Amino acid sequence: MPQLAVFPKAFLRALCQDGTMRLSEWIELAAQLDIDGLEWYAGFLEMADEANWARFRRQVEDHGKVIPMMCCSPDFTHPDAGFRQREIAKQHRWMDMTHALGGTHCRVLSGQRRPGLSTEEGVGLAAECIQTCLPYARERGITLILENHYKDDFWEYPEFAQQADVFCALLEKVHDPNFGVNYDPSNAYLAGEDPLALLGRVSHRVVTMHASDRYLIEGNLDDLRREEGGAAGYAKRLRHGEIGQGLNDYDAIFTELKRVGFNGWISIEDGVEGMDQLARSVGFLRQKLAQHWPGA
Repeated sequence: MPQLAVFPKAFLRALCQDGTMRLSEWIELAAQLDIDGLEWYAGFLEMADEANWARFRRQVEDHGKVIPMMCCSPDFTHPDAGFRQREIAKQHRWMDMTHALGGTHCRVLSGQRRPGLSTEEGVGLAAECIQTCLPYARERGITLILENHYKDDFWEYPEFAQQADVFCALLEKVHDPNFGVNYDPSNAYLAGEDPLALLGRVSHRVVTMHASDRYLIEGNLDDLRREEGGAAGYAKRLRHGEIGQGLNDYDAIFTELKRVGFNGWISIEDGVEGMDQLARSVGFLRQKLAQHWPGA
């Protein structure tokens, strides 16, 4: 059966910008949930000091949990080769961090969709950088996971491979045992696309998943696709919500993942309204996992 992790979506500003929350506090909160692990973020303020890496791993493991996944955002589509090399160096450090924490999966992205960058050029640049990182990942027992992302909080432009056709083109450029997909169904909506259609194209390469949910605050899906397709950042018509209460069809998602033999980590990136909501989302997913992977 897949295992569940959580990500501190509601506390990112406190943990990454203003420092009003300590990582030890988040660990204590998350440890009370019915989960197996905590997805980590490379941008946590306290992770800048490498001396903290072993300490936080111990604290998580003392609660019987693990840190399976690292969330980070390399920008591999910049036209300057020196810039791309510095991004590769950052990715190496994030892999070192993942390894020190006991993790096995580290996110990669394509980069920013800068004006004037053709699909062919952008796919080529991102694929080259990812391939450059793979030997380093292999040495550390890490799988690089490409997410169908929308836009890093600190980027000027949206994700280059936000659209499914571009994402799949990049995916086809890189084939390696230490490379796979981190599937996020909600991000497909942010691209104005159907998450089940995307899953049908990439399910055989999905090794991890982000679980969340979205709901429409006005209009319908046709309005969303027409007005928000490829939007930079979150679509104005969509809001975070409790998992199981929004647009995502988790029965259809899990049916397809079970069909292809998926048995990886599912990390919950939700709970923006607090820990009670996050606990309900955990409960919903536990129920669905038991339903689709009975006896596992």
